[in-house]
Amino acid sequence: MNIETIIFGPSDWVPNNPHLPVLLYKGLFADSGPTDFEGRFAANGWTGIWRNGVFDYQHYHSGAHEVLGIAVGSATLLIGGPEGQAIAVAAGDCLVLPAGTGHQNLGCTSNFQVIGAYPKGQHADIQTSAASSETLTKISSVPLPHTDPVQGPSGFLVEKWR
Repeated sequence: MNIETIIFGPSDWVPNNPHLPVLLYKGLFADSGPTDFEGRFAANGWTGIWRNGVFDYQHYHSGAHEVLGIAVGSATLLIGGPEGQAIAVAAGDCLVLPAGTGHQNLGCTSNFQVIGAYPKGQHADIQTSAASSETLTKISSVPLPHTDPVQGPSGFLVEKWR
């Protein structure tokens, strides 16, 4: 498994998170299906688990960090707002997006499926416009997760985000 970190500054109207990097875990569960992500996220205290895709419009969440496990198929996701980075993801990859990080599906296979979740007590809202000062304060005050959604309490996220 290869883990990459990317910091995004503000991009047009998307605030991103200037303090916490996006985490990209490549090849975590290659071709082993959605159950692996659901079980791993739940075991590590990430809740609100859902199955779907990624919206085809740029958006961010101001009240939650979000994990996206690519369960089936592949896609190109624009991470970091309109001026962000197009990232190719495939089954077995996983992204952790800090609150405020823009994301959008630029194109995907017909079977593309994501397993998503949030740290306990956090819930995603969908923001599609520039952040107000109140929204920026909310983003910066979202609590850090106690565990990495993939590796647990001593995982890479805990090390990189603290």
